[in-house]
This record gives sequence, structure tokens and C-alpha cells, in this order.
Amino acid sequence: MFTDRFKNRRQGPRSRPARLWAAAVTTALSVTFLGAGQASAADVNNAKNAGFEAGLSSWTCSANSGSTVSSPVHGGTTALKATPAGQDNARCTQAVAVKPNSTYTLSAWVQGGYTYLGVTGTGTTDVSTWTPDSPNWKQLSTTFTTGGSTTSVTVYTHGWYGQAAYYADDLSVYGPDGGGGTDPSPTIPGSPSGLSVSGTTSSSVSLAWNTVSGATGYNVYRGGTKVTAVSGTSATVTGLAASTSYSFQVTATNAAGESPKSTTVTGTTTAGPVGPALPKHAVTGYWQNFNNGATVQKLSDVQSQYDIIAVAFADATTTPGAVTFNLDSAGLGGYTVDQFKADIRAKQAAGKKVIVSVGGERGTVSVNDSTSATNFANSVYSVMQEYGFDGVDIDLENGLNATYMTQALRSLSSKAGSSLVITMAPQTIDMQSTSNSYFQTALNIKDILTVVNMQYYNSGSMLGCDGKVYSQGSVDFLTALACIQLEGGLAPSQVGLGLPASTRGAGSGYVAPSVVNNALDCLAKGTGCGSFKPSRTYPDLRGAMTWSTNWDATAGNAWSNAVGPHVHALP
Repeated sequence: MFTDRFKNRRQGPRSRPARLWAAAVTTALSVTFLGAGQASAADVNNAKNAGFEAGLSSWTCSANSGSTVSSPVHGGTTALKATPAGQDNARCTQAVAVKPNSTYTLSAWVQGGYTYLGVTGTGTTDVSTWTPDSPNWKQLSTTFTTGGSTTSVTVYTHGWYGQAAYYADDLSVYGPDGGGGTDPSPTIPGSPSGLSVSGTTSSSVSLAWNTVSGATGYNVYRGGTKVTAVSGTSATVTGLAASTSYSFQVTATNAAGESPKSTTVTGTTTAGPVGPALPKHAVTGYWQNFNNGATVQKLSDVQSQYDIIAVAFADATTTPGAVTFNLDSAGLGGYTVDQFKADIRAKQAAGKKVIVSVGGERGTVSVNDSTSATNFANSVYSVMQEYGFDGVDIDLENGLNATYMTQALRSLSSKAGSSLVITMAPQTIDMQSTSNSYFQTALNIKDILTVVNMQYYNSGSMLGCDGKVYSQGSVDFLTALACIQLEGGLAPSQVGLGLPASTRGAGSGYVAPSVVNNALDCLAKGTGCGSFKPSRTYPDLRGAMTWSTNWDATAGNAWSNAVGPHVHALP
């Protein structure tokens, strides 16, 4: 996340040129969006391993860009995930046997930005279709006709350079049997096992269960009544009463039908929320638990303008997903653990929230299965109890798994209660689309999430919500990128602007405090905007964040003295 020039175990500035070929994309292909054609009785799906249930069997992905994942999926238990990198656009192909002089319908379900579906080698006109952005599963479909001697075509999916990973599932090439064989027809799946309550709040119960072979989806029942349908193996049932017990069952589904119901589990919601006593508009600052040339501070030295103080960072342990916290007493001039704990309590008595941050650019915490999710929740809660932290900040810059980080944070919430503070500090690329894992995680925990303070620096140019490319370091960059989150499902009170406190706080992207204030005014009041002006205002915007309170102090507290009062004076 942030600059550290002297301590190898900490993080350094990240800089990634953004090659977002928005204009080129729109003209790169001849695009045809067609509904699926009517299939005749003799038509079959000529694609093999169409749902990626057998891994990448029958598929070849360029530059090892493809893999199969259990979430998100459209049908069954797995889907394709392919990640563009450098000059590679993550092209995955399959040779499909076809009949000459025949018409076929090519379709697939996709998720993510700039996802393409097409076919080559038809012997007539090769076709393709694409979507510029799809935060949810979306079906792409087109038709093609084979030539008089064509017996095989190549179907493909691919993403776009510099963009995030895309997902594809349930691809089909419907038409006359080409003789290459087909996937077997589905049978009714078995009943899900392992149903358990993974977390509760005052208004929701989160459930998890084991994968069922051959299932394309799952139905969740509360008290015998179906309340939701999902494609993965977890769900959160919301809109519940506080301090109330509910019974739940789950079934598995596919094209053949629905399984019997699972065994019943009972989940009890927690008492009514108390909620963290944060002001409507808040300022977050990261406090450095190490000396990298910035002013060394005790927690008691942190400027009064900061409402949330994120202690950076917790350390990974040898147990997958687990973290611990070690105060760098030597690097902080002999600051003792007892003094640190006392300073936390003093800040809290002054109305501040003190949380522990997990990650950083070089953070190695990985939560990618149920075990590591449990380890994460248990260890963070243990650290919170030991030091008195109010919550946790997620600053994992090397990727996260939305399914299991959601599970981990809901489990932590069930332990810590409704006063838990959860903040996130994604990079700009992590919040370009709701299909990205960071954005998915934020939306998954929206009912318990405090604020997302995206890092508007060390990123290069990025797309705004209007589809235009903006360069970092401007009001437009801040407002047009914040708009993606504000219109993508997060509440305005869950959106903050993250900026460096000084030119030394990051490799690039520093803006003067006056620019930060203009961006806040533009979003909250519609004034102070640049060339981009949001279609509406967001008076409940949470506020701003900076790296770090230490770099702020080094620069004479210029950032907090200017931005802090401005945030607190927002409407």
C-alpha cells in the first residue's frame, strides 16, 4: 500500500501503468449481440467440458493465464478464471468438431469487464461478441455458419490488456452433431451436506455448505419457505429480527431438477446493533508501527483530527490465514506494549476508533479456503482482545478471495458483535468493476462494513464511471473513480478518498489538500468539480483517509490541518 524505504519486511510504493484501451476496445471487434437461436431436436452442444467441471480439460489458455475456480460460478461447481497480464489477453480456446454447411449458436455466460467470445476457422465469416463490463453473470451469444469443407472450428474467450480477470462458464456450441462427442446429460444432484451457520448479525444469518457434484445452483429455505437462490456454497439471509432463532435448509439444483432438502440448522441473530460511535464524516489515518524515515510517533501523538487510526500492520504467521501483532518497540524508541495499550484506551476515551491493519503491499496473509478463513477470524479476534482494537482494516494488495474473505469477516463479526469496525483500502484497479474480488467482498459484507478508503495513488491512469480515462493527481481522478463505488452498490457513508499525506508518502498520486477538499465538495455538494461532475450528490460521503499520520507529522500536519476540519464540516 505505502512507501517504506528502509524496512524490507514492510511495503514500498507500487506503480502500475494503466493501459486501458477504452477507445480501442469499442472498435476492436465487429460486435453482434444476438439471442440464442432456436435449436432443433437433433441439435447438441458440441463443446466439451463446457462448464469447466473437469478443470481445463479440452481447453488451452495462453501464457498459463487460465485456471478454474469454485466462486463465482454460473452453473455446476467450477468456472473459468483467466487473467490478462502484460501483452497477453488471457485467450482460452477449444477445437470443436462441426458439420460442413451448418449453422451453430455460440454462447457463454461471462462475468467481468472486457470479456470476449468468438470463433475462428468457420470457412465463412468468423464472428465474435463482447461486453464492456458485467458485474454479474451475463450471457453472450452469436451464430456462425460453417463452410462446405469445415469439420472443426476454434472457439475462444479472452479479456483485454491491463484489465482484471474475467470469468466464463457454461459455454455451448449448439447445432448439428459434429461427431466429436458431447458432455453427459445432468442428473438430479444429491442433497447438500455440511450445512452450518458461518456468522450472524442483528439482522442476518450467514450459511455455508459443501459443494454438491453436478449442481448448478442452490436454493435456501427458511422455515420451509424458499428465500433465495445462489450459485455458490454460501449465502446470507438478511432482513431478520434481532435476538431471534431461525431454521434453514438448502437444496442443490441443475437442469435435471432439485435435490431433497438438507438437514436443518438453526441460526440466532444477535441483539440490536449499537454501532461504532463514529461521526457522520470521518478521517482515517494509518499509524506506522515501524521507522521508515517519517516522524516516529507514539499512538498518543496521533493528531486529533483522525477519527479512525489504522495500526499498520499485523504480521502473518506460519498458520495459513492467521495473523499476529508485534509492536516494534525498538524501532519506535522504546515504546512499550503497556504504553501502547494505554494509548489505545486513551484514544478510545476521546471518541476515536483504533483498528489493526492487515496486509500492505508486501503483506503475505492469504485467506483462500474455509480453514484459513477460520484462522483469520480467530487470530484477528484474539489480537483485538489482547490490545483492545476496535476492528480490522483489510489492505491485501496481492489479491484476495471474495468467498473466503467474506466468510472470515462474517465470522469475525459474529465474535466481535455489531460494534466491530471494518475498513478496506483497495487499490484503484481493485475497484474498477463490481466483478473484482475486492469490490465483491465489500458488497458481500455491506451490512457490517464501515468504510472503503480506496488508494487514489501509485496507480497511473484509470477509467471513471463515465467510461473516460483520467490521470491520477486531479479532482476528476478522485471524483470519477469514487463514482464507480458510489453507483456500484456501496452506500455513500461507506466511501472515503485515500490520499498520501505528502509527496514522500507514496511513489505517485500526491495532491494538495485543497484538491482533496475540492473532490469532497464535488461529491457531497456538487461544487469544486473539474470537467467531471457526478449526476447527483452524495451528502453522506464518509470522508477521507491518508498514509500516514507519520508522514503528515513530517510535513507539519498540513494534510490533517486542512482536510480534517473540511471533512468534519461536510453537510
